[in-house]
Amino acid sequence: MESPLRTLKLLEAVVRDGAKSSVAALARETQIPVPSAHRHIAALVDAGFLSPAGYGRHIAGPKLAALSGFLDEKLLMANVARPILDRLAKRMGCVTQLGIFENDMVTYLVKSGQSAGDLFTKVGMQLEAYCSGIGKVLLAHLPDDARSEYLEAGPFIALTERTITDPDLLGAELQQVAREGFAVDDEEVVTGLQCIAVPVRNSKGEVIAAISASRATQSDHRRWQARQLPLLQDAADEIGVRANIVLT
Repeated sequence: MESPLRTLKLLEAVVRDGAKSSVAALARETQIPVPSAHRHIAALVDAGFLSPAGYGRHIAGPKLAALSGFLDEKLLMANVARPILDRLAKRMGCVTQLGIFENDMVTYLVKSGQSAGDLFTKVGMQLEAYCSGIGKVLLAHLPDDARSEYLEAGPFIALTERTITDPDLLGAELQQVAREGFAVDDEEVVTGLQCIAVPVRNSKGEVIAAISASRATQSDHRRWQARQLPLLQDAADEIGVRANIVLT
């Protein structure tokens, strides 16, 4: 397996490098002997996975570019997050979910937990962003102009008596979410359901998704939130790190 692994290691190094370094420099970076590196890269060029870029540099080739068209970023994100959220749901004894922001809505990509079937959301469904924990996190981290445009669009329909429908109050809530690093849905989507949500960030610190933990309303919600929030944040950090690996 050593030879194929070296080939893949070099392929990754070349693509990440973006034709800035020579084969010899990449060989040193990957700790592969220079003659071997030249042989592996020549084989990748012959196979169409790399293309010469002049001055001994290389870039992604046509075959690699064609393969990238089969990659679904949402599917990759879900595959990365699912085992992490499975473990988190068992540990917290609740339902965990991951969602992204699309067309002013939250799209749910992962849902896990023993009682997940009892929760109204489904993988692939979309929900208004203003009333859920995940949605608030994603809205709070939009660029200022995009968030202002969203708040001006309205109206915000009350799903329960606790739903925040006033744009000014919602804007203030989103500012608080951005400051504190988490959002709370206190029976704002469904009566009897509470959740907390935190952002998932990429290597640049940009929010690319959010995860949440939901459970039936209980009197100790604030204590539960304080106890479980670090677990949720650790899971979000792990998803972010792993997503960066597969999406870049």
